[in-house]
Amino acid sequence: MRKPKRTANGIETTAGRHRFDVDALRDVAGEKVFARGVTYHEDGNVEIITFDMARVLARVIGSEVYRCELVGTAKNFSGECSCRAFADWSFCKHLVATALAANSLGPEALEQAPSRFAKIREHLRTKGVERLVEMVVGFAERDPSLLQELEFSAAAATADDKTLFAQFRKAITEATRTGGYIEYGEMREWVKGIESVLDRIAGLIENGRAALVLRLLDHFFARMDEAFGSIDDSDGGGGGLYAKACEIHLAACRQVKPDPVALARALFAREVDSDWEFFHGASETYEDILGDAGLAEYRRLASEDWQKIEPSRTTARDDQFGTRYALGAILESFAEREGDVDGIIAIRSKDLSTAYDYLGIAQLCLDHAREVEALKWAEEGLWKFEDNPDERLTFFASDLYSRIGRKEEADKLLWRMFEQRPSVALYERLKSAAGADRMQADTVRDRAFGWLRSELGKPQGRAVAQWSAPAELLIRLTMAEGLLSDAWIAVNGHGCSESLLKELAEASERSHPAEALKVYAARVERMVRLGGQGNYEDACRLLGRMRQVRESLGETAQHAAYLDDLTSRHKAKRNFMKLLNA
Repeated sequence: MRKPKRTANGIETTAGRHRFDVDALRDVAGEKVFARGVTYHEDGNVEIITFDMARVLARVIGSEVYRCELVGTAKNFSGECSCRAFADWSFCKHLVATALAANSLGPEALEQAPSRFAKIREHLRTKGVERLVEMVVGFAERDPSLLQELEFSAAAATADDKTLFAQFRKAITEATRTGGYIEYGEMREWVKGIESVLDRIAGLIENGRAALVLRLLDHFFARMDEAFGSIDDSDGGGGGLYAKACEIHLAACRQVKPDPVALARALFAREVDSDWEFFHGASETYEDILGDAGLAEYRRLASEDWQKIEPSRTTARDDQFGTRYALGAILESFAEREGDVDGIIAIRSKDLSTAYDYLGIAQLCLDHAREVEALKWAEEGLWKFEDNPDERLTFFASDLYSRIGRKEEADKLLWRMFEQRPSVALYERLKSAAGADRMQADTVRDRAFGWLRSELGKPQGRAVAQWSAPAELLIRLTMAEGLLSDAWIAVNGHGCSESLLKELAEASERSHPAEALKVYAARVERMVRLGGQGNYEDACRLLGRMRQVRESLGETAQHAAYLDDLTSRHKAKRNFMKLLNA
């Protein structure tokens, strides 16, 4: 294959140049991965197997031979690769190389790519059936996965339910085996194996064996419930398998139409007893299959168990927490379908362990034009959690006070919250309440800043997150108001986090360049001393900002002198010197 020439955009393309947008490829992959993909492409490591309007399929030679598939065109595309990097980080260098190879296909190659499989099909058609059978069996002898596929296909067509159940049950057991624990890097292959089994099970529905599918899925769900405790499902592959099985279960139920009462009992057990939420909302999902009889049984079961649930009034999770949540959700869904607001309130009031629970009921009342009740629930929540106020509930109550003409109480509530748990959001809400009245807005600012300054010298009576500490918040608010001199006074007197100091320096490059340069110089020194390519690159980017600030001040010579001093002190750091002199 002819190697493409480089252009400003990365590579030169010919007849296939419009298939994938190169800038979009770079954005998706990132600069480093994109550059490696370019190298793979230029080294001729990509073999296009098929190229059509739907997809591009290729083999890419790396440390192994990888299967790459891309679908879509221009800026809208996605892909899949058999390499570990794709499993870990998604878009990989092999997919980049495949896209670039597809872009570089000339007219002749574009004609040949779609015909590759066409020629194979044409060749196979010339063989007799017996010869094809022997060829496929020969391949199956060397490929265990193909052998299993053929066995399942043959069994589905000819075996009785007892034989099929035993065969598929064994396949489910083997596919879901964890061998102790499935690590993140092993999950992709584990998921693919189970997906293959699920696809075969789904195929049984088309063969009129939906009842058998339901029995097999009972075993599958039991195995997966057990497996979830022994896999790293950070990417959600295991959850995706369970969701797919639920879809197959629903399709099988539609065909079988099982006894609605029995189905209700089975679904209820899965929704309430399982540690996972894949059957959450089953009474709604299966509503048309359950019918009136099944729904009545579902509700009866939930109501009966609900009577055994104790009210929760503390944030500590008791042994009924999961069951309380599941049963409450079931009963609330029935009440919602009937428009029974009082019923929903009664259900939710059984768990008032957080301020957010009160907010939920208050919002429900307000949504149904029941302002008096909404305020009652909000005030009760504020009173109960006055020592640990919730900002969301406070905002709700404040807005409701303002809505019914009790603005003084709204302001008082916001200020009480600010003096307990000051935040940028609270300050903005107080400023917003002042409206267009500039004098009132200045009064809010002066009061908030004055209170924060009065707190600066006091020891913190409780653990305070750095972002909400008085000094940190005062600096953020003065920055928001454009009072950068006040912000620097607070920094010099009380300090602040590194991230906030960086934000302040960037905002102060024009108004307080000396302070900004001092911060930048300290950060550069720290990053260079720490070492590492990433720190060196960050340091060089910061040096670029410093150069721009110096140039705006007419201090080019001073910046050159600073660089000379920096170089003399760190000349032993060769990787940093390479970046600095690039």
